[in-house]
Amino acid sequence: MGAQFVSFDQESQTILMNFCAPESFITPRGSVQGGLVAGFLDEAMGWAYTHSTGGTHSPLMVDVNFSILRPVPQGKLVATGRVIKAGKRVLYLAAELMAPDGTLLARSTSTCIPTPNPGASVA
Repeated sequence: MGAQFVSFDQESQTILMNFCAPESFITPRGSVQGGLVAGFLDEAMGWAYTHSTGGTHSPLMVDVNFSILRPVPQGKLVATGRVIKAGKRVLYLAAELMAPDGTLLARSTSTCIPTPNPGASVA
């Protein structure tokens, strides 16, 4: 998905990421295909949780809900992902996808299962 990490705030459990939608993601109507928009949002949510655990766990998606609010253009995109609530059995995550000027393009929420990452030392 071409994700580029920008920053992670442990206190708010929020990640900031950049993406770049290439021409190959663009449909005949001139915007990013919907499933790929969902992929950007999923990346931001997943990395928010993974960073919140110091890399020991990642989310296994149970469901996802996403809304495209405006056509998502080719080029640079900015995403925020955050952990809403992390329990031992269930996680609630959210993300927003924006144009570089801050215009909100899409948002999502997801319910997930926390899973250990192979090889990560879990305390």
